[in-house]
Amino acid sequence: MIKRVLAIGGGQGKGRETLPPEKLTIDAYIAAEAHRIAGDRRPAGLFIPTASHDCMPYYNTFHKVFTGKFNIKTDVALTVGRPFDAEKMREKFEKADFIYVGGGNTVFMLGEWRRTGLLGLIREAYERGVFLAGLSAGAICWFEDMYSDSVIEGEYAMYRGLGWLKGKISPHYNERMLDFDEIVRYNRFCAWGVEDDAAVEFADGVPIKAVSSGGKVWLLDGGDGKTVKKTEFLR
Repeated sequence: MIKRVLAIGGGQGKGRETLPPEKLTIDAYIAAEAHRIAGDRRPAGLFIPTASHDCMPYYNTFHKVFTGKFNIKTDVALTVGRPFDAEKMREKFEKADFIYVGGGNTVFMLGEWRRTGLLGLIREAYERGVFLAGLSAGAICWFEDMYSDSVIEGEYAMYRGLGWLKGKISPHYNERMLDFDEIVRYNRFCAWGVEDDAAVEFADGVPIKAVSSGGKVWLLDGGDGKTVKKTEFLR
């Protein structure tokens, strides 16, 4: 099965059920893929809000968008501050045509996934070809290294991700451009910069497509240590 990840830079969070259709291009793309995968049956989406400490208004927005606008059944995987029922959680994952990971504290999220065993279920879904989508924390966690302020709010640094996708990444690149560019230049590495309202899709670890509701996806190269070469990813 093809292993797919859609990494969304940001800007598609709580309250987006009130946005006009042109601002829902990314959600519409996810929904179209879910319907294609499901075929004749009604598709199902599973929302994982761990990074926001299982914020239920966040799930409510997800439900209003994907059920109300795109006729998709939704469910939510909750773990924070409650018993973990592995059997019931596995049932949720087995029904999902796509999984959507919300934004928030990436470091906390990964720790909670490992503590509860949720990470194993996500990995199994990924390996069997369930479409993974994620915003901000849910976008960067799959990569080798991620730019985040998860440990001290407002103090950004590079942290280790899951390493399922090669490379380094910053979400909200339009807001963090100057600081992240300096890190890229100083360390002479290559990275992804994904703006709000933009997403990049990977299939079997290879970037194949950019999806936009107004933002852009950038490939950054700090190879000479003097400047950062920027190339918009347009596939």
